[in-house]
Amino acid sequence: MGYTQALKSMDAFPRTEDHLLQKTQSGAFVSIVGLSIMATLFLHELRYYLTTETVHQMLVDLKRGETLPIHINMTFPSLPCDVVSVDAIDMSGKHEVDLDTNIWKLRLNSHGHIIGTEYLSDLVEKEHTTHKHDEGGDNHEHSEGKTQGHTFDKDTEKMIKKVKQALAHGEGCRVYGVLDVQRVAGNFHISVHGLNIFVAQMIFEGGIHVNVSHKIHDLSFGPKYPGLHNPLDGTTRILHSGSGIFKYYIKIVPTEYRYISKEVLPTNQFSVTEYFSPMNEFDRTWPAVYFLYDLSPITVTIREERRSLLHFITRLCAVLGGTFALTGMLDRWMFRFLEAVTKPKSRSILQ
Repeated sequence: MGYTQALKSMDAFPRTEDHLLQKTQSGAFVSIVGLSIMATLFLHELRYYLTTETVHQMLVDLKRGETLPIHINMTFPSLPCDVVSVDAIDMSGKHEVDLDTNIWKLRLNSHGHIIGTEYLSDLVEKEHTTHKHDEGGDNHEHSEGKTQGHTFDKDTEKMIKKVKQALAHGEGCRVYGVLDVQRVAGNFHISVHGLNIFVAQMIFEGGIHVNVSHKIHDLSFGPKYPGLHNPLDGTTRILHSGSGIFKYYIKIVPTEYRYISKEVLPTNQFSVTEYFSPMNEFDRTWPAVYFLYDLSPITVTIREERRSLLHFITRLCAVLGGTFALTGMLDRWMFRFLEAVTKPKSRSILQ
């Protein structure tokens, strides 16, 4: 008996006889409110526990000999597809003009609706010559002294006429696809540099008339992962008069995203600053949109992790226990307040 009584004396939750309990309307109201709050907080904590958290870690980038995928999707509302070219150059010395690998073009009318689809090939192959591009786009300058007396064949004249008609009708071009470049610093640009200098001069009558207004629908350097934001997506730059050179300076950060299923997604994120250089009629350069990129030596690893069950239980006990204690205090305060209000009225009635 002594052992049983000692054990009972340690009971932190003594029972009260039912006939000693007093149930009130205020207590019922506080109980309903408290249960509602506890149910809401329980669901919130459960949803928080079931979602994964991401942990970031930075390491030195040790990748070598890999290619860098560049996903582009851009619209040029004032340039016909026949004159648009995608060129790339990197620090290793590799220089490609009018790339045609995994790149497509969509012809657009003046309202932006698609009127034709074609694979981006060397549309002006017969007019191409080997040019040296520099960052300012002055690849046309070296032929300037040869413009006098230059004649074109029938195919070239036909292409010039076609492009002038497209310009008169307000045709534009949407360029999209994937460029696979060396994993070194470099740049790619979209312009009319693929044209022969004579052809470009015949069509536009000077670089000041080449409108490189553009909208970037998507620009990324690898597949997307949850929470990734590409800062250039949705960027629109419209020139209402004149022309110039757009330059986007991009810093690429190699990234690995590790899903909770242990799947690893290699990709890249980036930051960007931009600069616009306006042109005048005496400039000898040609307008273009440049994307100059460099790679960070640091790679970021983003890892999904499941939240701890013990942490969930601890938060749940704290939230539910705190709510229960607070509603109990509120119930006592309301009971005493109502009791203090009703007692004087009952005494006055008896008197």
